Amino acid sequence: MTSGLYVPKGTTADVNHVLDIDPERAGWTHSSLRIVELAPGGTHTFTTGDSEWIVLPLRGGCTVRVEEQEFTLSGRENVFASVTDFAYAPRDTRVQIASGAGGRFALAGAKCERQLPARYGPAPEVPVEERGSGTCLRRVRNFASADAFDCDKLIAVEVITPGGNWSSYPPHKHDEHRPGEEAELEEIYYFEIDGPNGFGYQRVFPSREGGSDVLAEVRSGDAVLVPDGWHGPSIAQPGHDMYYLNVMAGPGETREWRICFHPDHTEGYR
Repeated sequence: MTSGLYVPKGTTADVNHVLDIDPERAGWTHSSLRIVELAPGGTHTFTTGDSEWIVLPLRGGCTVRVEEQEFTLSGRENVFASVTDFAYAPRDTRVQIASGAGGRFALAGAKCERQLPARYGPAPEVPVEERGSGTCLRRVRNFASADAFDCDKLIAVEVITPGGNWSSYPPHKHDEHRPGEEAELEEIYYFEIDGPNGFGYQRVFPSREGGSDVLAEVRSGDAVLVPDGWHGPSIAQPGHDMYYLNVMAGPGETREWRICFHPDHTEGYR
């Protein structure tokens, strides 16, 4: 198995983040994810540098100040309760997150070239779709998919997999630039499991000799990195719904999510 691609909760924590994955740590070029936990009345300030960022409430609400603009995010009780509003912060800006009641917030980022305007993403405008059927049914919240919200490089979605179901299935990949067929994207999976003692499983297996190979038991706060390879299934323990946040970005000139399904596992599924 490829070492370093399974990131257990706490292993990248520092004084500001409970999870901190940047391109240098991941060994790639674009995708980042940070998780920040704020006590009641807490604040977190950062500069965006050469990356664009989305502030996504996982638990609780907050105020996001981007230079002179301010966005109030209502947030949510938890990731299983509902979609949430969010805020976009462009590169080369200063951001402050403040939460009166406290909470947990994801910062999904991608190195980029263009500086787009700071914006608010309303929860009612987040497209939600059911994907798959039967034991492969899952709900996808496309809050920052390539066709739902404008970013330069960043693509991010949330997925809820009911307990006992498989998602990210059939296995698929996006590690080659093949115009019109496949886009090259680095991907981070961040997991939360509903209920105490819940867990799930994540599989990544090689699409080329020496490629990524992971079979990880995942629990709340864990992450899995997908620099290349077929990924899926993501399997939820019976009785425990599974949430994951997908953060993706890559070097392509066009921001698009184009994937290739594994030819041995497509019949009857998608």
